[in-house]
Amino acid sequence: MTKHYLAVDLGATSGRVILASVTDGTISQETLHRFPTPLVQEGEKYYWDIHNLFDNIVEGLGVAGKRGLAIESIGIDTWGVDFAPVAADGSVGMPRSYRDPYTTGVPEKFFGTIPRAELYDRTGIQIMNFNSVFQIYAQNLEGDVIRNAETLLFMPDALSYMLTGNKVCEYTILSTSALMDPRTKTLDAKILSVCGAREDQFAPIVYPGHVVGTLKDEIADKTGLGAVKVVAVAGHDTGSAVAAVPAKDSHFAYLSSGTWSLMGIETKEPVINEKMASLNYTNEGGVGGTTRLLKNITGMWLVEQCIKAWKAEGKTIPGWGEIAERTMALPASEHLIDPDEPAFASPTDMPRAIAANLAERGFEAPTDEMAMIRLIYDSLAAKYAQTLDKLKEIASFPIDTLHIIGGGSQNSCVCQLTADACGITVVAGPGEGTALGNVMIQAGISRPELLKSVETKTYKPIK
Repeated sequence: MTKHYLAVDLGATSGRVILASVTDGTISQETLHRFPTPLVQEGEKYYWDIHNLFDNIVEGLGVAGKRGLAIESIGIDTWGVDFAPVAADGSVGMPRSYRDPYTTGVPEKFFGTIPRAELYDRTGIQIMNFNSVFQIYAQNLEGDVIRNAETLLFMPDALSYMLTGNKVCEYTILSTSALMDPRTKTLDAKILSVCGAREDQFAPIVYPGHVVGTLKDEIADKTGLGAVKVVAVAGHDTGSAVAAVPAKDSHFAYLSSGTWSLMGIETKEPVINEKMASLNYTNEGGVGGTTRLLKNITGMWLVEQCIKAWKAEGKTIPGWGEIAERTMALPASEHLIDPDEPAFASPTDMPRAIAANLAERGFEAPTDEMAMIRLIYDSLAAKYAQTLDKLKEIASFPIDTLHIIGGGSQNSCVCQLTADACGITVVAGPGEGTALGNVMIQAGISRPELLKSVETKTYKPIK
């Protein structure tokens, strides 16, 4: 018997509505609707157009409705930290984007009340200027948007609210905010007070697998789906992706590779101490009560923005498969960059930003597009190797394998360079890990059951 599920997977550059069909534990997927998730600029502020995203989600649900299939449930995952203010009348405001530089310098102001070391000890979250705690603090410095909001809903929760009318605060997405005590899995009253939010502005905390509600009547009718359940999956896309790691045992590290690279291990409890604080590693909520101990690293954002700039100049850039082949054939880059350099966070011209970074250190930038991409790939692989070395020191188990999941797992050049730099076997796949994990949670499929649903490719280090 086949059961059908819908996974809504929103990334920072594009979103998808995916039909997943589960037969005897085996999952097949089909993208029904793909759409961009562009930033909207109003004055000097950057927002996510949540109403446009919602309309696209409903459109994708409508495509499923036309198939006439009985849909078991719908789950939504997105990137972390960003949230929407909801007014007393139920209207949903535009969420500010983590790419908005309005939080630059804000952490230092915040640390005047709660020192950096104390904030890390309370939350176990990597200090990054766009953490939700700093966004709330910054918005309170700007005006009354936060104070006037009845509820603050993180992105997947805001969209599930728009579908069902019910408000929840899903645990894995909350865990990215630096507002939660990971030991008790509850909001931290002191942090809320300092940043300027109230506990009653947050919906009840729920865990992956919780049924949020059913589609509102008007959406059920419009899409033709009827009163389908909406399930809170691991709302943070990395949480869903890690759930879909096709590991045979616990002796692995993972790399969720997309616009961002998130590299880490699974632990039973959060690991919060001075060493973790100095490394600036993060403890985020996982599925089944696990903790995702990981490091956020800038990922394919660098290449995506280079390609965007080159295309704006009228240059023709090949597809990802050809890029992987051509870059792998090039010699290793002589000089590397740090992918997490602040200048690469949101430049107007990424190739120029990289060239400027190299020039400051007395190096010349590649003039060929493929050579520039190879430099990025080499730099990412080197960063992954540094991070893996630290994870090996932290882990209470030997790390035998690095699982690369997400879009980057389909890039043969990145996978081989990573295996070489890390000196470890890399198992690449699934490419659609986030959506797969989303569906696994909806359908109650375990990781051992997953192994028969995915195809992987193994890369051994080349000596």
